[in-house]
Amino acid sequence: MKFIAIIPARYASSRFPGKPLAVLGGKTVIQRVYEQAVSVLPEAYVATDDERIFACVEAFGGRAVMTRTDHQSGTDRIEEAVEKIATDADVIINIQGDEPFIQPSQIETLMHLFDDPLTQIGTLGKPFETIEAVRNPNSPKIVVDRRGFALYFSRSVIPYIRGVEADDWLPRYPFLKHLGVYAYRREVLAEVTRLPQGLLEKAESLEQLRWLENGYRIRVGLTDVETVGIDTPDDLARAETFLSQYLSKQVT
Repeated sequence: MKFIAIIPARYASSRFPGKPLAVLGGKTVIQRVYEQAVSVLPEAYVATDDERIFACVEAFGGRAVMTRTDHQSGTDRIEEAVEKIATDADVIINIQGDEPFIQPSQIETLMHLFDDPLTQIGTLGKPFETIEAVRNPNSPKIVVDRRGFALYFSRSVIPYIRGVEADDWLPRYPFLKHLGVYAYRREVLAEVTRLPQGLLEKAESLEQLRWLENGYRIRVGLTDVETVGIDTPDDLARAETFLSQYLSKQVT
């Protein structure tokens, strides 16, 4: 089975314009994401709508493809990129352009989900460590069935544990945090980008609910690795600290 990584990266961002080109530990964020991707997958492309990002990727020796500026989601941008590349890959892995700390083990976990022919889309989940984190609506939760397929994603705390004080919920159920990395079988990617928004996606503002609502099966791989995504300049500062700690552990 052949895999390819596509990294969507926009320059425009309401909270952090130009974040793919922000410097983190002497390298741009997009270079760090790309290097993590190619450590596992030799074929990877940055899909961007900005000439500055395109030029940056080529300057550090990476591969990039220009896409339209009017895409509503990263998934749509990836589909255009895949069409332009004309890849024969069986599975497309979507690695967000603001995830410089995605680990090789996480990419490999995604890949192994497709050993099961029933897997149409793959993603990752990580057990929550505190009930405060579970309550955060910016951290979507996943409920899965016994085979690891997603039943639902929500910004609300799910499931509700009846008859137990909320502060005591964490030991009663393995609440699972959704990490926004995806993989799609090639034909499934083409199909889901043609789907209209549904009521669930509009309600929760979670694109993956569109896929569930239309009957696609999303397999969830488990990881115990925490990543640091970058959405704001404050996140970049935290990422600098995280990187320093990560590098110091490698040295010791």
